[in-house]
Amino acid sequence: MRIGIIGGGQLGRMFIQNGLNYGHEFHVLDPDPEAPCSAIAHKFVCADRNDEEAVYQLGIECDVVTIEIENVSISGLKRIRDKGIDVYPQPEILEMIRDKGLQKQFYRDNHLPTADFALINSREEIKDHLHLLPVMQKMRIGGYDGKGVTPLINESDVSTALDAPSLLESWVTDATEIAVLVARNPDGDVKSFPVVELVFNPEANLVDYLVSPARISVDLEAKAREISENLVRKLDFVGLLAVEMFVTQSGEVLINEIAPRPHNSGHHTIEACFTSQYDQHLRSILNWPLGSTVLRSAAAMINLLGERGFEGPVIYEGLSDAISENGVYPHLYGKRITKSFRKMGHVTVLDNTTTDALAKAQRIKEAIRVIS
Repeated sequence: MRIGIIGGGQLGRMFIQNGLNYGHEFHVLDPDPEAPCSAIAHKFVCADRNDEEAVYQLGIECDVVTIEIENVSISGLKRIRDKGIDVYPQPEILEMIRDKGLQKQFYRDNHLPTADFALINSREEIKDHLHLLPVMQKMRIGGYDGKGVTPLINESDVSTALDAPSLLESWVTDATEIAVLVARNPDGDVKSFPVVELVFNPEANLVDYLVSPARISVDLEAKAREISENLVRKLDFVGLLAVEMFVTQSGEVLINEIAPRPHNSGHHTIEACFTSQYDQHLRSILNWPLGSTVLRSAAAMINLLGERGFEGPVIYEGLSDAISENGVYPHLYGKRITKSFRKMGHVTVLDNTTTDALAKAQRIKEAIRVIS
């Protein structure tokens, strides 16, 4: 099979690495000539992901087309599909998902649990929704990895709020943040992965580390996976969907937002599960049988972020000491230049229990510095 990927980052790189086991050929489009996929793709096109014609021309050479980032040409994907080529996730669903306002409205319309919210077009309109404070303001389109997101705690914060079409989401206090990866193929088969617990870096607003299985009750685990599987069916979605959620102090499980692709919250599955998220995504878009999502081991994953204040050719300090421990699996993304908080790689650690895996991950995190 010849598989097209719009976007050439680390998610695409790991997807290709998995797909090479099956002998597939990968054609990739990305604007960065040194994108992580560029060194291993069979064909690499350097072009804007929103260039309709470039996306179309890459896609019509392929048997199936997928994405590794949401910010792509929807019109290009639709033209590819109109030529009879499978495009997953489906362009209309992708168009809805990448607008955080439409996402939230979909949850409300389909009676899926989510925090209260309001949609605004400008900073001035926030004054009509002060009763919701505190809120997290999120740009409807274009924000990711903490960009285009800002907390609004009280009325004095409104003057520095984002002046753009946005979502105001009621603050869910003291919540545990979790994620579920769920896959669906065109035949309608659905499988979800065990819940992961996410801990965020408060400065970079990126995932600092995750643990799986999550430190929640069996009932909450079942509820989170049921909500995720219900969501993917209601969307009629094909591919892999990452569902980020809050678990409140009262035991509610609320959908935060979703990503229609492999996700940072699933990196650990490469070593920890019988089927990785990348293999499951491949199986789903090719309409193959979905693989077992059972955990083979407790796991933790830490992101390797560029250290604050460093920019230049990357150096991974302490890596040799880290890999001297058993059950430590580094993945470096092939990015030549590091910057403050740039995702440069991740490390998965396996151990007998979640507690042991987390303790080991924290040791590894202290051992490795990404500098220049």
